[in-house]
Amino acid sequence: MPEIVSEKENRGLILLSVHRFSLSLTLHRIERSMALQLICCFLVFLLYGNVSGKECTNSPNELSSHTVRAQLMSTEKQSSKAHALSDYHLNPTDESAWLELGRREALNKEVGIEEFDWLMLYRSMKGFGRVEVIARQRGEDFLSEVSLHDVRLDPDSMYGRAQQTNLEYLLLLDVDRLVWSFRKQAEPYGGWERPDVEIRGHFVGHYVSASAQMWASTHNRTLYEKMSSVIDALYECQKKTGTGYLSAFPPEFFDRFEAIKSVWAPYYTIHKIMAGLLDQHILAGSVKALQMVVWMADYFGNRVKNVIQKYSIERHWSSLNEETGGMNDVLYRLYSVTKDPKHLVLAHLFDKPCFLGLLAVQADSLSGFHSNTHIPVIVGAQMRYEITGDPLYKDIGAFFMDVVNSSHSYATGGTSVSEFWSDPKRLADTLGTENEESCTTYNMLKVSRNLFRWTKEMAYADYYERAILNGVLSIQRGKEPGVMIYMLPLGRGHSKARSYHGWGTKFDSFWCCYGTGIESFSKLGDSIYFEEKGTTPSIYVLQYVSSSFIWRSAGIELKQKTKPVNSFDPYLQVSITISTNESSSQISTMNLRIPSWTSLDGAKATLNDNNLQLPSPGNFISVTRNWMSNDIVTVTLPLRLRMERIQDDRLEYGSIQAILFGPYLLAGLTTGDWDINTGNSSSISDWITAVPASYSGQLISLTQETNGKTLVFSNSNGSLTMEELPIEGTNAAIHGTFRFVFPEKAAAVQSYVMLEPIDLPGTTVVHRGPNNGLAVSSSSIAPGADAMFNIVQGLDGKHGTVSLESSTQRGCFVCGIGGSYFSAAGNKTVQLICPSDSELDMMSFRQTVSFAPVAGGLRQYHPISFVAKGVSRNFLLEPLLSLRDETYTVYFDIHHQGNPEIDNFGRATSTPIEYDTS
Repeated sequence: MPEIVSEKENRGLILLSVHRFSLSLTLHRIERSMALQLICCFLVFLLYGNVSGKECTNSPNELSSHTVRAQLMSTEKQSSKAHALSDYHLNPTDESAWLELGRREALNKEVGIEEFDWLMLYRSMKGFGRVEVIARQRGEDFLSEVSLHDVRLDPDSMYGRAQQTNLEYLLLLDVDRLVWSFRKQAEPYGGWERPDVEIRGHFVGHYVSASAQMWASTHNRTLYEKMSSVIDALYECQKKTGTGYLSAFPPEFFDRFEAIKSVWAPYYTIHKIMAGLLDQHILAGSVKALQMVVWMADYFGNRVKNVIQKYSIERHWSSLNEETGGMNDVLYRLYSVTKDPKHLVLAHLFDKPCFLGLLAVQADSLSGFHSNTHIPVIVGAQMRYEITGDPLYKDIGAFFMDVVNSSHSYATGGTSVSEFWSDPKRLADTLGTENEESCTTYNMLKVSRNLFRWTKEMAYADYYERAILNGVLSIQRGKEPGVMIYMLPLGRGHSKARSYHGWGTKFDSFWCCYGTGIESFSKLGDSIYFEEKGTTPSIYVLQYVSSSFIWRSAGIELKQKTKPVNSFDPYLQVSITISTNESSSQISTMNLRIPSWTSLDGAKATLNDNNLQLPSPGNFISVTRNWMSNDIVTVTLPLRLRMERIQDDRLEYGSIQAILFGPYLLAGLTTGDWDINTGNSSSISDWITAVPASYSGQLISLTQETNGKTLVFSNSNGSLTMEELPIEGTNAAIHGTFRFVFPEKAAAVQSYVMLEPIDLPGTTVVHRGPNNGLAVSSSSIAPGADAMFNIVQGLDGKHGTVSLESSTQRGCFVCGIGGSYFSAAGNKTVQLICPSDSELDMMSFRQTVSFAPVAGGLRQYHPISFVAKGVSRNFLLEPLLSLRDETYTVYFDIHHQGNPEIDNFGRATSTPIEYDTS
């Protein structure tokens, strides 16, 4: 008995047909004869074509990787380049790639029945014009994006500082150097914007988008003038071509693309330029930018039509195996502005049927795909749903998100390894330096954002928060403008500075992830608030970020203040204060998110000091009223520690787990250790404890001056040495920082102390007798007298210096190399020296045993800091987003006999508890 094909499977199996018929019927309005030819060609191919499975990809294997492409562009070994490109081929993307996954019976019907199926499809698509009405009706149910012009980040918040760092970078970039490859004036930038790199110009497109977003977010006048100059320069270039073509490389690249010859993703760059121009129109009101992007669409629409007329639509689908960025997305967005059906047809032509078809039949076949080639295709498919109202594309986006989030995601919320998706639920052995390409996080945030706007489901909101905190805010190097990463290493003992790319530079990187990076940090305010329009306006507060929002439809302004989170007072504390012009205000609803990661134990919400009933985590609390000035809503939410298993279903990797504090992923400072044994502990708090606030005041570094250099007392693999003063954010800065542990309450001078390395909680510095080097003890050994030192006034007699005298070897001092006493030998080892009377009288000796303390240390505790008990050592845990060059692990090998709190929370309901206080 033949199996029954479900409606959804059948729709997946005919997805490519939908593409072609929607294309053909709309083309019918534009060019009737061409459309009829396409229909006939397609039916012949479907009925008589080869149905053997074909690869659906974007280019062969390693050449899909931007990193590999960049290597080929920069290599001087032409023979190696030629060999790599000699295997270049693009396998046709046709329906057989995904039909193979469907029911074979659907392919073995009689011709008459097959023709009937297509006739039914044809009849359904004849009502294509009505889809726009459906979209408008459905759109009323979507949450609306709020304008970046109406949101302002608190400059003192974590988000505000990240935005300011990015603004400083955008202002650093020179207009003439940015557009050099378009008009060849001034001096070009380096990296991927070099004149000999085929993808050149992509960053310029990102810059045009980012500057529009940043200007909307800040109204910085200098930036406005700079971005306007870029638009003017590009306009002159486009006008000079006279065809609508605008790019930093010649049209010959598209000749190669259309001929299925090797070229580095030209449409990828075109997408960035078109998206930037469209953003300039939408966010900055540039009429010129809209004219430019429409002209570009006309040019590339003609190119695509020529390929179809000269060859076939199959040839065009085949060319989509090369990365095309989000061409479908930007064209759907353009159509939403112009309502020109040519733009809608062209958008359909950049959907990737073989990839979307796999998802339409709900097959997890992501393994081996280049991640950031295909996530933008999903974003475009989501825009197709918004434009046409076709629920299939909503389902595709939801299924894709579920698959990535359940089988291909790390604890950061990020995805991909070496730019590709690996096997599902097999992530444990992918941990290394090349995890989580930053571009993928940027685009996955778009996917989740759209899904939340459509459904209000909490899982998408939780994902967005997790990914932006741990995946986006992690890629800047502190407050250094223009220093970002390509990959986010997640292997043990790795560092953001030690991946293949490492940290980029201001003017000589310009990787794809630099482009998405400057956009991410320019629109940090775009997903804090969402609006639901209707008779009673409603606002959804999705993220708790210190900011203000002018809610125009309700006639009020919200000022959100979020208290910085810390580990010793584990609560997220938020207040929202209302300002209103009473003449324009009206009854409206505020919906506040209660995240899935919190608990009701200790949670609280108030309106003007009156308690509100809280729903269970994973829901919204809703307050409806005619808001008045100085109304205050507060929310207090406990942040819980929890563990989360890596997405790997093999038994041998069941102990590999990440540790989170609320939405923050905690990284353990380590060069490679990751073993934890919790014993019979029933609670995670038995083996993870918060670093008390008082500890920050006990940090110190000890320095000496010698030969014009500043040296620092440092832990070097368990031995104590004097090392050169390190830069911030490095392992060396950590190794030069200690905590003064006072066994007894006493003043800082003339008291006994122990020195605990900041990254090795529970260990102490010990001496091993006179004339021997100092070492770091094991955390499993209780500190003894050899770990105690008496702090005395520095023997060099200088103000502010200190000397450390052994508590058991009185008259013996910790000796560095600050003076000439030991420097001649070049010995960096710190020793305990018991001087003779004559040596004690020597100033050179007194200098070597005197240290200038740096209060607070070279490295401070992050406000969110914990100590986790390990097998052979303890770990200092801090948020991954706070780290720079330090080595860390975000996963631990955790063994336990009890039932600790392991949480892989999934999708939660989002039914709000309603309050009507009007």
